[in-house]
Amino acid sequence: MTLDGLERLLSSHFSKTSRAGKKAKVNLIRYADDFCVTGSSKELLEHEVKPLVEQFMRERGLELSAEKTVITHIEDGFAFLGQTVRKYHRGKRTKFFITPSKKNVKAFLRKIRQRIKESRDLTAGELIVELNPMIRGWALYHRHVVSKAIFHAVDHAIFQAIWKWARRRHRRKARRWVKEKYFPDTGPNRWVFTGVLKSKEGQVKVVRLLAASSIRIERHTKIRAEANPYDPAWETYFEKRLDVHMAARLQGKRWLIQLWKEQRGLCPVCNQKITKITGWHSHHIRWRSKGGSERAENRVLLHPTCHQQVHSQGLHVEKPRPVRRAKRKA
Repeated sequence: MTLDGLERLLSSHFSKTSRAGKKAKVNLIRYADDFCVTGSSKELLEHEVKPLVEQFMRERGLELSAEKTVITHIEDGFAFLGQTVRKYHRGKRTKFFITPSKKNVKAFLRKIRQRIKESRDLTAGELIVELNPMIRGWALYHRHVVSKAIFHAVDHAIFQAIWKWARRRHRRKARRWVKEKYFPDTGPNRWVFTGVLKSKEGQVKVVRLLAASSIRIERHTKIRAEANPYDPAWETYFEKRLDVHMAARLQGKRWLIQLWKEQRGLCPVCNQKITKITGWHSHHIRWRSKGGSERAENRVLLHPTCHQQVHSQGLHVEKPRPVRRAKRKA
């Protein structure tokens, strides 16, 4: 919150409505307390933008970090939030890429290798349970940028570390024996690290190591800078973003099917059928800006026009009552 107002300050000094402001190309990209500022030249950033930022922060009792603050050209690239932002010239074409930074990848692999090294007493199944959340979390963070090739490289590095772990556990066994024990043939992929877990009830569950490359690349849709999830005026905007997010995922589709069945396929406002032709919006009964949750108990499906009517007129929508099934007579 301390940095709120920095974008407004830069916009006032480098207004996009003036020719000089457009030529300066000053823009702020911010995430929490990390930010970067773009400009048309190194001199502009050093002599005009940086003093403004320093003055802004000085008034709030802050100062720029000397180690983290750098002025560089976009063709040389820079690291931001664990990712490298860089523009490349390929002949006559120019391409702009954001990729996981080398430092971030090395730190992640170092953490994975250390965890594998410390897991000498664990079974293969227990090790997989330890590694899968780490791999999934890292891959999900980077899935919005150009990461596919790096995901494959990370998978190969993890495989090599696990192969060493398996060979170290069975020094007197042949390579083929180790392969068949820990990497059994499963469909087209013959090299998936596999283990078993036993529950307290004695049930056996087969678990497999997650591949970072199995996480699908999805391009992020930028959130409008002025949007505020705690402002009721932006409630419909964030609900529409959530609709797209839900429809793109299997879990989201299950939620949609569950809500649609609960409502018997009817819109609670107009009591008409909700179909693919009519479209739908998911509405929070208690608005998120007023503390409402994301759970299915707090959501209903509405027609887009009915949804707009609910928000414009401040109407209250109730959850449809569940349908009781009649008991069959013998």
